[in-house]
Amino acid sequence: MIDVTHQISAVRRRVGTRTLEAGEARVVTVAQTYDATVDDVWDACTSAERIARWFMPVSGDLRVGGHYQLEGNAGGTVQRCDPPKGFAATWEYGGEVSWIEVRLTAEPQGGTRFELEHVAHVDDERWAEFGPGAVGIGWDMGLTGLALHLASGEAVDAEQGAAWAASEEGRRFMSLSSREWCDASIAAGTDEAEARAAAERVTAAYTAPAPDESADS
Repeated sequence: MIDVTHQISAVRRRVGTRTLEAGEARVVTVAQTYDATVDDVWDACTSAERIARWFMPVSGDLRVGGHYQLEGNAGGTVQRCDPPKGFAATWEYGGEVSWIEVRLTAEPQGGTRFELEHVAHVDDERWAEFGPGAVGIGWDMGLTGLALHLASGEAVDAEQGAAWAASEEGRRFMSLSSREWCDASIAAGTDEAEARAAAERVTAAYTAPAPDESADS
C-alpha cells in the first residue's frame, strides 16, 4: 500500500503546550510536504467529495460557522477559513472539545507543506498513560491517506485501508509512528522513562489483534 519507512520519515512531529483561557493545553503538530500545488492540497482538505477519498466521509456545512460531521468520528464547527492558506475548527468527540488548525505553505523548491496542529486539554493522568501517540498515530494515518490520494488522484479504498491497518505492515507503521511520537515527547521535556512507558501502552492499544483474530493468525 505504501512505503512505511519513507512515509514515517517524511512526517515532522512536534509536541508542546499552550496556555488557553481554560488552562494549559497540550499541542500535537504533524507536517508533511506533498508534491502538489497549494490549490490542489487545499481542495483535497476542504471539498467534502475529496475528503472522503483519503480521510473519511464528511457531512455538514463546510464554511465558517458551519457544523461538520466525520462519519463515525469527530464533528465540530468551522471557526476560521483563509483560502488557500488554512482553516481552523473545533474537534468534538466523546463529549470533549479540542481544536485543530491546518496551514498550507508553498515550498520554495516546489510542493506544499501541510501542517496540522491539534490542541486539547488533556489531564496529566491520561497524558502520562498514553502520551501524544494517542492522537498522533491517528493523524499519521491521516497524512498517509492524503499522500496516497495526492500521488494518484484516486480514492483510498476503505476496506483495503482497514485490512492494511490490521496487517503486519500496518502494525509496523503504527509501532514506528508511536516511537517517533515518543521521541518528540522526550524532545519536549518529558522524562524519557515515562515517555517510553506511555509509548509502549499506546502501541499495544493500536496494534492489539482484533477480537476475531486467532492467536496464531
